[in-house]
Amino acid sequence: MGIRTLAVDIGGSGIKVMVLSEDGNPLTERDRSETPQPATPDAVLDIVTALAQDKEFDRVSVGFPGVVRAGVTETAANLTPEWILFDLCTAITKRLDKPTRVINDADMQGLGAIAGNGVELVITLGTGFGSALFVNGRLVPNLEMGHHPFRKGETYEQQLGRAALDQIGKKRWNKRLPEAIATLQNLFNFDTLYIGGGNTKHINFELPPKVKTVPNISGLLGGIALWNND
Repeated sequence: MGIRTLAVDIGGSGIKVMVLSEDGNPLTERDRSETPQPATPDAVLDIVTALAQDKEFDRVSVGFPGVVRAGVTETAANLTPEWILFDLCTAITKRLDKPTRVINDADMQGLGAIAGNGVELVITLGTGFGSALFVNGRLVPNLEMGHHPFRKGETYEQQLGRAALDQIGKKRWNKRLPEAIATLQNLFNFDTLYIGGGNTKHINFELPPKVKTVPNISGLLGGIALWNND
């Protein structure tokens, strides 16, 4: 069977796990639990531990919604302040007793979605607004586009995150998204833009050329690529 990877996707509204084979094929169903509120490190780790307890795996890949540097979480806009400078990699390693790697969640989703050709941009539409940039398959880490100014003095996340969707409704949200796509095209001149995240299901307009949606499972499948340099 080879090396089995437990892929973990920590989100602002849900925590997902799945065991993957060495070549990236799912070996289990995708299990999901609601993100605890408040989403403190201990509360989230308890959920991850519970989701992992009945699974067999050799290593762990974690996608986290914030800047991650050397396994340490430096930002966590949609969780709690206790995550600032929290060593998530070490904490997961101790909890699950397996080697662990941690990366930004949009970066991990991108690793599971990209073709590795040219400039590829990934955005995720969920609780927040995630982003990842790749050049010929090489990751430019921790882009965090969601917190950059977008329109009317607000950021991409403020204009297109889950709270904005709930507040303004799908019709207005679907008018903002094409404007964001055009702005990102002018900024990055991407060869391909991939759009993932749970709110892609609300997109009701025809996407322009070079733009495609990717399934949510990409956020877990990218967990294999974290180990490919080995």
